[in-house]
Amino acid sequence: MAVVPPAQSHGGSFRQAARLLRILLGHHKRLFFTAVAGAAVFATCTVLSSVVLGKIADDLIVPRFENGSVARGKVALVLGTLIFIGLIRACGVVVRRTWAGRTSWRITESLTARVIDRIVAQPVPWHRRQSTGDLITRAGVDAEAATAVLGPLPYASSVVVLLVLSCTWMLIVDPVLGAAATAVFPVLLTLNVVYQRRVNHHFSTAQVELGNLSAAVHESFEGVHVVKAFGAERRETERLAVIAYRLRAARVETVRLRSVFEALLDGVPNVVNVLLLVGGAYRVRSGAMTVGDLLSFIYLFTLMVLPLRLIGYALSELPHSQAGWARLEQLLDEPLEADPALVLTRGPTNDVDIRDVWATHDAEREVLRGVTAHVSAGRTVAVVGATGAGKTTLLHLIAGLIPSSSGAITVPQGGTAIVFQEPFLLAGTVRENVTFGQHYSDDAVSDALAAAEASFVLELPDGLDTMVGERGVGLSGGQRQRIALARALVRAPAALLLDDTTSALDPATEAKVLSNLRQVLGETTVIAVASRPSTIALADDVLYLVDGAVVAHGTHDVLIESNEHYRQLMRAFEHDRESLDESAASDTSPDDAWSAS
Repeated sequence: MAVVPPAQSHGGSFRQAARLLRILLGHHKRLFFTAVAGAAVFATCTVLSSVVLGKIADDLIVPRFENGSVARGKVALVLGTLIFIGLIRACGVVVRRTWAGRTSWRITESLTARVIDRIVAQPVPWHRRQSTGDLITRAGVDAEAATAVLGPLPYASSVVVLLVLSCTWMLIVDPVLGAAATAVFPVLLTLNVVYQRRVNHHFSTAQVELGNLSAAVHESFEGVHVVKAFGAERRETERLAVIAYRLRAARVETVRLRSVFEALLDGVPNVVNVLLLVGGAYRVRSGAMTVGDLLSFIYLFTLMVLPLRLIGYALSELPHSQAGWARLEQLLDEPLEADPALVLTRGPTNDVDIRDVWATHDAEREVLRGVTAHVSAGRTVAVVGATGAGKTTLLHLIAGLIPSSSGAITVPQGGTAIVFQEPFLLAGTVRENVTFGQHYSDDAVSDALAAAEASFVLELPDGLDTMVGERGVGLSGGQRQRIALARALVRAPAALLLDDTTSALDPATEAKVLSNLRQVLGETTVIAVASRPSTIALADDVLYLVDGAVVAHGTHDVLIESNEHYRQLMRAFEHDRESLDESAASDTSPDDAWSAS
């Protein structure tokens, strides 16, 4: 999904920058323009302070040397004016910084919320094609990058005001020296523009590679057990190193360009300052300007060097923000895909009806081929088939997680709940994992846990408030499955879908769970993918799939007698189960067996 944006023309780059600022400033305008107002006050007071400084030289310092004294009232007036302007200038700085920060934070928050809302709105098929790490980067790092330009922008606006006022004042005081000083500013602005153009591509590349690195690291950490089990640490290290090298190369190039840019931005004003001082001395000697005018002139020009750097900083952040916004916009502009759950027909009963359903994987391989079946309310149907027969795909279709190519599925109006073969648990408490954001009483949660044979939770020190760790790492596979089952049961669904949910349970616990389900579900329709013969035998009916098609639908006993392929599959299941049990027994040490007893 992460693609390096194509290089833009200079005109296109400026249009994109203007468009980005327009979009960003469309959020929380009042906060931004308050910061700009504070910046304008700061700029105006800066120019006034230089004027008052010239007055101090001409009206206080020079008369003191020439006449030996200066009126105290004049000293108090001039110095009081300077202090007053300084206080107003300080207030402008506080307003500018405070509201600029609030603007940046609030807009980042708004962009992040938009991205998260868009991600949440997309259906499951869309999420299956995405990289989790890349999505996290877009909602976090990219949103912050997109608003990076907002921090220096109010200060940059004050620099524009400062430039206009300063150039006007310097031209009024001394047209010759003023023209020489103001001629430098276009040169410095040109340096900023050239730098922005040169660094734009490298910022875009770095932002994309940062997303790629985040996605790769997230994927590697998610599969750490697989990586270590297959000794692939070196391979993963090399893969991440390649991405990190590309990121480093892009970042190093931006630093190199920035160092050259800042050296020029430092050097040019310093050289010009020396020339202004020399030229100003000749102008004072000729009587074209006073000592105070020259002092004010040099002071103001020196003060403007740092603000000009802020314009450069704002322009240098523009490529960074454009790169971040480009990735956000790519995600926000993706059309919302149709939610497969909305295509399902809602029936008045708890029946589940499947009519001539076809499904493909990646629009190429057919997974289900013309599946037709009817499950009456309150019945339990086991979906059976060899690996790759389409069992899980059928359950996902009924749950509305994926779309079908054609056909129709009718599900109960009361909704469905699915329990996956690989249960997902949050890193929070047992209660949070069962309720999953809904409000249920402790009695309802406890009843659901009891039906799922997960009452062991109530015996833990913190009971329902026990932390299970990330992905339920503190629990065994069977315990995680039972908590996931309780999550579905507490909702009292009209149809319950089980994807080999009891595969991690021992036969005795599995039998208890299935018995509990029969007692508590009532009219709930149960469709369960199963691979254990004992589980299949407890179902009311069996739906037998071969290569994505229904080849038989009836009771387990009838299919055993009438279908040779089904009979062979049951023998294979039984043999695999016995092999697993023998393997588990051989892996148990004498100490473990003693502890178990």
